[in-house]
Amino acid sequence: MAKKKGCLGCSFPVVIVICLILLAIGVVSFLSGSLGSALFGDIGLPSWLITTSPEVHLPASVIFHIMGFPVTNTLLMAWLTIIVLVLLFYFGTRNMKLIPSRYQMMIEWIINYLLGFCEDIAGEKYGRKFFAIVATIFLFVITNAWLSLLPGVGSIMVTDAEGELVHLFRGVNTDINFPLALALISFVFVEYWGIKTLGVKYFKKFVNAQKFTSALGQLFKGKVKSGLSGLFYGIIDIFIGLIELLSELMRIISFTFRLFGNMTGGEILLMMMIFLAPFLLAIPFYGLELLVGFIQALIFSGLTLVFANVAVNPVHAEEEAH
Repeated sequence: MAKKKGCLGCSFPVVIVICLILLAIGVVSFLSGSLGSALFGDIGLPSWLITTSPEVHLPASVIFHIMGFPVTNTLLMAWLTIIVLVLLFYFGTRNMKLIPSRYQMMIEWIINYLLGFCEDIAGEKYGRKFFAIVATIFLFVITNAWLSLLPGVGSIMVTDAEGELVHLFRGVNTDINFPLALALISFVFVEYWGIKTLGVKYFKKFVNAQKFTSALGQLFKGKVKSGLSGLFYGIIDIFIGLIELLSELMRIISFTFRLFGNMTGGEILLMMMIFLAPFLLAIPFYGLELLVGFIQALIFSGLTLVFANVAVNPVHAEEEAH
């Protein structure tokens, strides 16, 4: 006769033991946090279980120098992210088979998802053109965000170049220099694609004085009514062009602070939950941060893709007309 199982394929004694272990972890978590300390005071727990008050340092810490170049903890995290991505795709594609393994299938699914995402928004021709940059942004942001949640990333402490105790690794998304650099890369490539596709015509949306100069010509010819009307609409076109130019530049700021603010806010939230009750309150927020990392990577890469598509959009209109 088959042995009866209790819950989820386990016998009842095993389920009870698991529940007791989880309960013990929850109790220790609560007592070692600031909430337990405030309610019950010092109950003699080991020092390594007691959480200390979190300290938020927005600037990255310099760990060491290489030929005078400062290497920060966020830069180390960026290098680690690059290594993980290179190894991930190297081992997933080095032995490509007609019948893929599960690992190869996962890599192919990621590539197909991102390629389909680009083609759905920009079409097949331009989606493939934008794919490399958009996919790189997405993969780097999400990989770094998820690596930052691994145990040890926020707990390994070293002495920095100034002799202070700091974290060895820190999420590069929380260093404002990286979101700014990523925003500049996005901006440069969008403008590059627009200029390469449209040439000089691309700048017409920023400097559109055609109606204004035409109206001046009509005034010199004595056509006062149409000339004044043309001047009015010409000034509006010039003003709209300036707004368009300002919006292009403001995109750098919005991209930077959107990524920096969300990822830094998430890191501070996790620090506070760990301080209040380690494990007990932090675990649900780790799941939330996994979702936030995915959303931020999707938003940053998706907006880059949308703006790139808008930059070359007049070409789509001309091709459809032909």
